[in-house]
Amino acid sequence: MDSGKVTAALKRHPLFATLLELRGNPRACVYTEPLWGIPFHLYSPFATLYMYALGVSDQQIGMILTIGMILQVASSLLGGIVTDKMGRRKCTLIFDLLSWSIPTFIWMLSRNFWWFLIAAIFNSLLQVTSNSWNCLMVEDCPPKYLVDIYTWCTVSGLLAVFFAPLAGVLVAKISLIPAMRIIYGFAFIVMTSKFIILYKFSTETQQGIRRMEETRGQKITSMLAGYKDVFSHVLRTPSTRMVLAIMTLLNITSMVKGSFFSLYVNKNLLVPEQYIAYFPMIRAAVMLTFIFTVQAVINRLPYKPVMVTGGLLYIIGTVFLVISPPKGYGTLLVYMLCEAFGFAILMPRRDSLLVLFVDPNERARIVGLISVIMLGISSPFGWIAGALSEIDRRLPFMLCIVLYVICSVLVMVSKPLANYDNSLKAD
Repeated sequence: MDSGKVTAALKRHPLFATLLELRGNPRACVYTEPLWGIPFHLYSPFATLYMYALGVSDQQIGMILTIGMILQVASSLLGGIVTDKMGRRKCTLIFDLLSWSIPTFIWMLSRNFWWFLIAAIFNSLLQVTSNSWNCLMVEDCPPKYLVDIYTWCTVSGLLAVFFAPLAGVLVAKISLIPAMRIIYGFAFIVMTSKFIILYKFSTETQQGIRRMEETRGQKITSMLAGYKDVFSHVLRTPSTRMVLAIMTLLNITSMVKGSFFSLYVNKNLLVPEQYIAYFPMIRAAVMLTFIFTVQAVINRLPYKPVMVTGGLLYIIGTVFLVISPPKGYGTLLVYMLCEAFGFAILMPRRDSLLVLFVDPNERARIVGLISVIMLGISSPFGWIAGALSEIDRRLPFMLCIVLYVICSVLVMVSKPLANYDNSLKAD
């Protein structure tokens, strides 16, 4: 088949059509994302086990999570201000280097709890670049592409997962600690390259230029004082409150499961270390199949029923994880299938809520403040999950089930989502 026919075939699929049609900042952000995703998914399945192998206890892991979250509150508070004053593009470069390049270098050399704590302090700055990067990607993007570009960000992370077994092979050959030092060194090089490439091929957004002019000469203290009005706006706007609640609940569950899954599976379900990397790969394969078959149709459906379905799948999957016996690969497979489908359905919708229900004229500050509140509420849960894990490693996942139930109920009763779905039907 010649290249013209291949291109024509790809354009018939909505997701590939979006990918080929992207230009400017959305294209630069989406196309470079695998350079962050590949190294991240190489080390993330083993990160907690690496800490544990270097003498960090369950409770200390939870403490590092909580301290990191508390610091993320501060970085989120400053995130909107720094994004507006520096501009989306420059802010993304500087804080990507601070929040990812430096921590991966520290993790590579880590020896004990204190090294991981220092890395967590730098990594907490990720909330600044999360704000600026999202603004860089979406502000000049046509609205019709929003769900699709967030789906492609998910896809790039899933494709990166297929490199994870290489980490498992390395762990099996040279053992966990030296393998992780190599992987973190690789992450430092590749992530740093990604940040530089994105800076080169992106431009400042129109909203970014406007906000840089408006905030020129303003002191950071006076801009912080301005958050009082933004805070009032967040609390009195039903749609923004809804976004805040959903994002907070899902952030807590993501943090808890991401931090304690590998430890639970390895120490309680007796899955060997070198096999841990295959779980994300199976999950990614399921999600990619789902995304490129039925996801394109689901992206055109109303928000409410789709998000509730995703929440129910998360609940069912986590129940199977909790009841799994040692080496219960069947129940673990059910967990991965439900979790994969739930993620593919729910997360692109969650991410697009910030664009659909946030005032575009104050997006940077509102998103920053939402992150502050979200992280402030989430921060104790790292310590709580660590303490629960010390008692019984199933308890953090039982906590997640409760939070998924609350999130699903909130979506079901949400009037802003119902109104938005009705407006789509009217169109």
